[in-house]
Amino acid sequence: MPRPRFLPDNFTLALITTVLLASLLPCEGQVALAFNQVTSLAIGLLFFLHGAKLPREAIVDGAAHWRLHLTVLACTFALFPLLALGLQPLLAPLVTPDLYLGILFLAVLPSTVQSSIAFTSVARGNVPAAICSASASNLVGIFISPLLVGLVVVQHGAAASGGAQASFDSVTHIALQLLLPFVAGQIARRWIGAWVDHHKAVLKYVDQGSILLVVYTAFSEAVNQGLWHQLPLPALGGLFVVCAVLLASALILTTVVARRLGFAKDDEITIVFCGSKKSLASGIPMAKILFAGHAVGVVVLPLMLFHQIQLMVCAVLAQRYAARLHLPPQAAAAKVAADHGPEAEAAAD
Repeated sequence: MPRPRFLPDNFTLALITTVLLASLLPCEGQVALAFNQVTSLAIGLLFFLHGAKLPREAIVDGAAHWRLHLTVLACTFALFPLLALGLQPLLAPLVTPDLYLGILFLAVLPSTVQSSIAFTSVARGNVPAAICSASASNLVGIFISPLLVGLVVVQHGAAASGGAQASFDSVTHIALQLLLPFVAGQIARRWIGAWVDHHKAVLKYVDQGSILLVVYTAFSEAVNQGLWHQLPLPALGGLFVVCAVLLASALILTTVVARRLGFAKDDEITIVFCGSKKSLASGIPMAKILFAGHAVGVVVLPLMLFHQIQLMVCAVLAQRYAARLHLPPQAAAAKVAADHGPEAEAAAD
């Protein structure tokens, strides 16, 4: 029986189920401590697998396109935060201060990896450059995102940022938890790379499970602090509007920037998909560290919603790019499914 078109992908359904489970049966006390320890190990495994999956050849092939990579990094870490700050007077009244704090936080995060590559491939963009740009964004983000939290989130969201930290210790903690396993995965790829490439479809469940664990622990903590009693229903509707406006603005601006700088169409596609997206896999672990003592569930809620909206919108956009280039979208999607698994993005970010 074919899957109904209106039904979200399995990972989205699992994410919604996890939030509901945390809302009804939040972990607390010693159980919460145990979950936090398991979650830390799961995050390390997640980034170890990211490192093991990334071919060095792709990095070498894409690294020569430095203008494109600098443009993607500028869109991710400069244009996007400025956009969130510039729209704050217009959009902040639609949500609570804590939710817009989450908007500012997602604005400083790195790009996704797997979905950026998958959508670039569907749209017939520069895939080697997308692999390099998206991976570089995540590595650079380990250091830049915590610093931007101090500049953007704490300074401009001070009223709601009681638990935000951007100290050297937090950067070191993030580097140890995310970068160290990634580097270990890259080193281990020499021995396990072929096995990892052969079992991508199975290993995506490890990725998904890691993220679901983090979401469950974060939302359990927020629910125990009264998340759903403090969050008015109209603010959730307003959050959807804010995320949609932010994504639309980012897509338009990255397209304009790519064309103004004279990039070819395949490079424009790469810039649009890598420069307008935000990583759930990197964002949630960073939030747990940077917002220790704060209601992390409220902070990551905008990121979770934005993540789902960007998947749906970019899927349509990628097919439109493919249609313009005279490639049947179904054929392109089939190719990506073969290369990345049937749920390319749902794997991790």
